[in-house]
Amino acid sequence: MSHTALPVADAAEVRRHGLDLARRHARDLGWMLSLHGLAAACGLVAPWLIGSLLDEVVRGTTATTVNLFGLGLVTSLVAQSALTYWAVRRSCRFGERITAEVREDFVDRVVGLPLSTVEDAEPGDLVTRASRDTDALTNTVRYAVPEMLIALATCLFTFGALLLVGPLTALPSLVVIPLLWSSTRWYLRRSGPGYRRRGASYVALGDTLAETVPGARTVEALGLRSWRRDVLDRDLAEAYQAERHTMWLRSSWYLAVEFSYVVPVVATLVVGGVLHANGLATLGQVVAATLYVRQLIFPLDDVLSWMDEVQIGSASLARVLGVSKLPPDREPSGEQPRGERLTARAVTYTYEGGNRVLHGVDLDLTPGERLAVVGPSGSGKSTLGKLLAGIYEPESGVVELGGVRLVRLGEQELRRHIALVSQDHHIFRGTLRENLTLAKPGTGEAEARRALDAVGAAAWAAALPDGLDTLVGSGGHDLTAAQAQQVALGRLVLADPHTVVLDEATALLDPATARHTEQALAAVLGERTVIAIAHRLHTARDADRIAVLEDGRITELGNHHELLAANGAYAALWRTWHGD
Repeated sequence: MSHTALPVADAAEVRRHGLDLARRHARDLGWMLSLHGLAAACGLVAPWLIGSLLDEVVRGTTATTVNLFGLGLVTSLVAQSALTYWAVRRSCRFGERITAEVREDFVDRVVGLPLSTVEDAEPGDLVTRASRDTDALTNTVRYAVPEMLIALATCLFTFGALLLVGPLTALPSLVVIPLLWSSTRWYLRRSGPGYRRRGASYVALGDTLAETVPGARTVEALGLRSWRRDVLDRDLAEAYQAERHTMWLRSSWYLAVEFSYVVPVVATLVVGGVLHANGLATLGQVVAATLYVRQLIFPLDDVLSWMDEVQIGSASLARVLGVSKLPPDREPSGEQPRGERLTARAVTYTYEGGNRVLHGVDLDLTPGERLAVVGPSGSGKSTLGKLLAGIYEPESGVVELGGVRLVRLGEQELRRHIALVSQDHHIFRGTLRENLTLAKPGTGEAEARRALDAVGAAAWAAALPDGLDTLVGSGGHDLTAAQAQQVALGRLVLADPHTVVLDEATALLDPATARHTEQALAAVLGERTVIAIAHRLHTARDADRIAVLEDGRITELGNHHELLAANGAYAALWRTWHGD
């Protein structure tokens, strides 16, 4: 099965989201900028005082005047320090609030992904967006954006003060604009695609690692080291080239920026000297202007330094927002199923890339019936199970429950009627009780233990250090694959749907445990409709009917004895299973 690449938002969508975020937090943003603006204004007093003091000295002054200027300098520095403290405090709170909102938004987007997308998406892509991209975006929101806004405000205040000192002495500083504009424009046009390429290269690398590490034993057993190493080297080479390209862009841009800083200081000194020599500017004005130009470098450097981080964050935001671009895979109509009859008519399904796996499948399940689906690997059994569970939408044909198409049921409504339990399961970090009761929060002690007992897990659960309150998952007590699968089956018991799709749900259990679990499930499922994607044929033998799937088509349909008597594909599978 091929994986589907998740979409990425374009630059316009990223800008709109950023502006919307700023509008939602306009008050906090206004307070933060006001405090930093006042702090910047206090910092601009010192160069003006120094320039004015020089002019006073040239004209002749007194010790009292010098003391007053000194007191003014100390007062401005103290005021700037106090305002900066409160401004930084406000900035940190603002950054943390935005960070929390960004993370919550991303979680909402991820848990709201269409079921079919979660099944088909590249695992490395989802993991990278949830970890690396979210972390990069958090860093941008927490530090880069506030610092850039503050630096921009400081630049404006500083240039305003430079104009007040003297318009003529301010003119030389404007030479920095074309230098920075041209170099920054060159950088921005290339950095966006460069960082997106870098992000994609890490996705490919993550996918390769996700495939190689869990399959290490298979690689070792089949002597595939060289092949997997070549694949990993290829992905590492692409990531290296992408990283090197963005580093070259940054290095080239920084060189131009550093040159741009030196030019206006030199120009202000030279032009200021000419103006002073011709009586057009005082010595104090030239000194103050030079100090302001020099002071302008620091916030300007902050803007340009954080711009690189903003570019990284922008690329990450584009990938995070891209999750919400996915169209929904269902259109709830609000219509309620009229009964529990599950039917599939003329169903076909094709994966991306044109690989058709199902061809005109028809099924009609009576409520309470137990259907086993058997067939060789690659025949489409799991795909059919996901169609019957409402995860996939048929390419053509319909799958209906009580006369309502499954894609017309909302996810909550769908899961209330139909549940899927597969080989894939996850144990979350938390207590065993929390993991078990995910399907039914608020479950009591007795009911939770009955669910465990129903799937044959009561004994080992009782033997845990803290029983149901034992911490499991990452950093907690390690559950075996069989125990984890029994927990997943226990969730099913608590969910209590009327139709259950078991996609080889006991495949990871040893034969004895699997048989015990299947028998326990048979008693618990009672009158429910069960579709079992059978891995072991003894599971099929107990079913009311067996559907034999070959090359995406149902070639045989009947009970165990009928299909053995027909001496067709099922009979051949049965003989192979028993070694006849």
